[in-house]
Amino acid sequence: MSDPRSQSTTLNLDAYRKRAFTAPVGQGRQAVAVTHDVYEQGEPGPTVVLIQELPGIGQEMISLAGAFRAQGYRVVLPHLFGPIGRISMLGNTGRVFCMHREFKLFAKNASSPIVDWLKALCVDLRDTEPVSKIGVIGMCLTGNFAISLMADDSVLAGVASQPSMPLFDQDHLHMSEAEISAAKARLDTHGPMLALRFSGDKLCTGAKFRALAQTFNDDAERIRLIELPGDGHSVLTLDLLKGGEPAQGALNEVLSYFNSQLKSA
Repeated sequence: MSDPRSQSTTLNLDAYRKRAFTAPVGQGRQAVAVTHDVYEQGEPGPTVVLIQELPGIGQEMISLAGAFRAQGYRVVLPHLFGPIGRISMLGNTGRVFCMHREFKLFAKNASSPIVDWLKALCVDLRDTEPVSKIGVIGMCLTGNFAISLMADDSVLAGVASQPSMPLFDQDHLHMSEAEISAAKARLDTHGPMLALRFSGDKLCTGAKFRALAQTFNDDAERIRLIELPGDGHSVLTLDLLKGGEPAQGALNEVLSYFNSQLKSA
């Protein structure tokens, strides 16, 4: 069966530096060293890590990276699964199901082990220059990861766009109680992060935003929940144009948020 959201394109990555980054996933004796390629553009300084969504790294994600480069950020794209330049929902779903050491698609009250690798990457990026400030954007499959990463002291800003895990259980979060507690404390210090979804999204539903509100905004706004009209899914990439002015406005708000969090004195 063909994938209705599958497409190929040739990406111009000449401006990106490619390196392999290795870090453990899991804890204790269960820890396993994992290596993924990382694409970087820009000089050390305020940095935005774009964590790929399920469809893959295609032109829309490179365009999102370009919006941050235009603002003077170093942009980092970890390549976690799927071929570069190919958008494939079905193909990458199968790949991620096979990556059971890194992704726990149905886990509730616990995050995927790949979050450990992403934390290590953010620390490495920060330590390349002591004054670097790190922000992260997670999308779809990786949306919840941005919230988990806010618990780490290397990350100062985060956006969870259409956070969809755990799959088929929108009433729960893909985070442990310890991560939730640490993230809340960090957000109390650094101010609220952002979460985005289309109101008609069937993968990131209203129930997911209610769960986020009940968990994080019980006594203060720690996650600013932004709902856009329409039935799209990928707010900042594949469905950005489909979302029209509200989606463009959301992207502008994301850029403004990162500027305030990462470029202020």
